[in-house]
Amino acid sequence: MQKLVESFIATANTFDVEGALSLFSPDAVIDDVSVGDVFVGRAGIRIYLQRFFVGYNTASRLLSIETLDDFNLDVRLDFRGDFGHEIGILKIAARSDGLIGRIDADLA
Repeated sequence: MQKLVESFIATANTFDVEGALSLFSPDAVIDDVSVGDVFVGRAGIRIYLQRFFVGYNTASRLLSIETLDDFNLDVRLDFRGDFGHEIGILKIAARSDGLIGRIDADLA
């Protein structure tokens, strides 16, 4: 799962929206309490990536990964962009097919 996280960070940091989307299941969900919205399916996740990564020129740096079980991780990231600087936690749930099924994001 660490490779999946590293691939997500790398594609998001280069604003490769298509590459990032390929890491998500078609019915994946990103629930980001810091923006007060839920993004459903690849169409919703595309909006999320374009708005909050591309739109804010966001660069992420991995700080830590806590493995909860075979399919769940808590990932701590340093986010920098046009919005400033934030530290956040992404609770990432992968599916058995190796794709991301859900991210619960909480940025401090």
